[in-house]
Formats: sequence, C-alpha cells, structure tokens
Amino acid sequence: MNTENSNSDPLLFELDADSIKEEILQEEAGETTPIIRYGGEGWSDYVMRQFDKSEMFDGNPTCAGLRRVAEELLGDIIVSRPSQVWPATDADGPGRATVVFEVIFDWMNSGQMRTYSEVADVWHGNTGDLFCAHPVATASTRAEGRALRKALKVKCLAAEELTKKDVVGIVKAAVSVTKPNNGDWQSEAEITTHQVNFINTKCKQLDINVLKFINLGKNSYKGIESVSKAKAIEMLNVLNDFQSNGDIPDNCRGYINGE
Repeated sequence: MNTENSNSDPLLFELDADSIKEEILQEEAGETTPIIRYGGEGWSDYVMRQFDKSEMFDGNPTCAGLRRVAEELLGDIIVSRPSQVWPATDADGPGRATVVFEVIFDWMNSGQMRTYSEVADVWHGNTGDLFCAHPVATASTRAEGRALRKALKVKCLAAEELTKKDVVGIVKAAVSVTKPNNGDWQSEAEITTHQVNFINTKCKQLDINVLKFINLGKNSYKGIESVSKAKAIEMLNVLNDFQSNGDIPDNCRGYINGE
C-alpha cells in the first residue's frame, strides 16, 4: 500500500558514516568503507542498530522509535495521520476497530514525497485487555508502526503489534469450529457465515481479490462458499500474515467480493 513518488536512484548509506576518524584511517590504509543500499543486503540490520535501548521491547522497536529513526534515515515526516477509520460498533463490548494510517515523507529532504500506508485492526482476541478498551487508538498506533517499518524495510514487528494471547485459539473458538472425538478438525464441515464475512472484510481492507486469494493453494474453488470450515481458518491465518508483513502476492491484488 505504499506509493513512492521519487524516481531518483536508491540512496547509499555508509555503515559508519558518523565516524570521520575511522573513515580517514581506512582511506590511509587503502581500505573501503562497506556500503549499505536502501533495502539492500545488510540494510535491515543497519536500521535496527539505530534504535536506543529505551525504544525496544523484547527485541522489537516501539512506534515512537520507528518514527524517530524513520525521520533520521528517510527524511522529515510531512503527514502522519489515520486516513480511514472503522470504529467498533459492538454495543456490548469494545468490539473490533480498523484503521488505515498513512505517513508521507519528504524523501531524504529532497522535496520529493513518498507515501506509505498500512492497516491494522484491534479486537479482544489480538490485543491485551488494557489496550483493547481503546480499540481505535490502539489500531491507529499499530497501523502507524506497520507503515513506518514498511518504509524502513525492517524485518520485525513493532512492539505495539505483539500480544501474549493465543490469537489462533481465540479465532478458532470465535468461528465455532468443532472437534470430533479423535481430536482432528472437521475439515469437511461447511464454512460459516461468520468466516465468510471475516474473510471478505479482511480482503477488502487489504485490497485482495477474494476468489484469487482462496485459490492460491492447491485446491480449486468456484466461490468462497465451497471452502471448508477448517480451510477457512488456514486462510484467516494467511490473511493475518499478509497484514503483518505486507507480502501480498501481486496476482491477487484488487478487491472483489468472493460471494
């Protein structure tokens, strides 16, 4: 979901750019300073070294840390805001909230703008109880963190995306998948209406063609109603992975309802 409005060549970053003395010594010794290309080999490790210890939690950078490092390496942030918000509508609880967040950079302070955006949703199954009481605000922070780490091209989650809850177990319980006596999932049970709605909603948020998505695997489906209940769970896990890492196959982009 990022739009890059710069046609300039990728900028290069030196591993020890702030160490002039070391560079001079290397030049005198005839050595060359290793070069890090934006998004290239060694880039992610280079970015991770820029975070202060206070900006890390369990090895993952906080949203505030991502924001600071992004401005240092990529340029001033001109716009940072939620662009779309779907607030919780459950009158009996905190419910589920979804936010699309966009960050616009003055790329390397060159006057050329680059926009990165990401989506996050929050509900009691994927968020600590303290934070799911404020689902819109929490979803906004998570989406901002995802947009920033997409811009920084780092291979990690933001600290705010972490949860100690058994998300898969909660999702399985929510979609009412039953187990037979042998403990295996009933793979042939029909997909539930809740699952259909969930998959369609998630695909819409991620701009994914539902029919193409459900046919990414070995099985062939004419429509989402043909998917089994157990397969729907696997698909939900894949969609959650897509949302976390942004690695959505190009051949299934462009939302179309699967019903």
